[in-house]
Amino acid sequence: MKKAYLVLGNGMIFEGIRFGAEMDSVGEIVFSTGMCGYIETLTDPSYYGQIVLQTFPLVGNYGVIEADFEGKCMLKGYIVREWCEMPSNFRAQYNLNTFLKQQGITGLYGIDTREVTRIIRDHGVMNAKICDQLPSDMSEISDYHIDDAVKSVTISEPKFYLAKESKYLVVLVDYGAKRNIIRELNKRGCSVMAVPANTSAEKILAYHPDGIMLSNGPGDPAENIECIYQIQKLLGKKPIFGICLGHQLLALANGAKTKKMKYGHRGVNQPVRDLEGMRTYITSQNHGYAVISNTLPVGAKEIFVNANDGTCEGISYAGKKAFSVQFHPEACAGPHDTAFLFDRMICMMEEEKYAAL
Repeated sequence: MKKAYLVLGNGMIFEGIRFGAEMDSVGEIVFSTGMCGYIETLTDPSYYGQIVLQTFPLVGNYGVIEADFEGKCMLKGYIVREWCEMPSNFRAQYNLNTFLKQQGITGLYGIDTREVTRIIRDHGVMNAKICDQLPSDMSEISDYHIDDAVKSVTISEPKFYLAKESKYLVVLVDYGAKRNIIRELNKRGCSVMAVPANTSAEKILAYHPDGIMLSNGPGDPAENIECIYQIQKLLGKKPIFGICLGHQLLALANGAKTKKMKYGHRGVNQPVRDLEGMRTYITSQNHGYAVISNTLPVGAKEIFVNANDGTCEGISYAGKKAFSVQFHPEACAGPHDTAFLFDRMICMMEEEKYAAL
């Protein structure tokens, strides 16, 4: 048991106990309200450059299961109230401490995570440091900034995922894609060609896809100028479905604007209201930026909003064969309320095929 500190950007200090890799680390501290799915959180590339704090008090009780990994572990740190040293699950391969050490991620436990969450909610997302010794000045913390996020998490070369009964080909532009996007497409008869984030529109269209997916990913969407330009060249050419960062980039490509939220939406219990129907869905989310609704161009229609704060959660683009959502319809581990959106994409591709006959 080795003592360490969490130093927040506003100067507040919390004392805890180390686990995982023994190293100091600076990052942007965010909180996730999920009561399960910590494996998916730890391996979601969208958390690039961030120290993740779990609000649920006990984490690690079902161990670490590599088959449930969503991608690369890109965290700068992991904070929990209590971690389970002896997980109980027939699928468990090892515990949380072992995973963090393998990944080179520093962890901290024994901290009042609910209090830290309240501070972030009041003051907004801020930088923080996990360290053995209290810093003599705060410059390292205040100067920290997440740069080249998408470039750091995207794949380096195209990868093909064949569906068992392949009916369609979908190009997935990987801005930090979660593996379950590919699984959901494969289940629906879509073979997937995943391509790096910097792939040109011409190369994407050269695969002759039936549809294009724009994946989730980390960082400020407005920084990805080249990605936005390539999306502009794809508009109207093939059916497009954007998720999370893909949703934001698609909006920027259509002339809308984005903003950084006070503390974002991270967890598996975010309520989203369907503006085209009468339902409210419970969704999984992980984002710190949002599309500004009143900047949407003519022809763009808001189709989902967050039931808590009214922020934009989904957009359809008339005449451009495109729609997007801010939440994760491929959510794993759950909720699965909005998995039907993949079926909407299938319908768009099917209509495109018939129109070409």
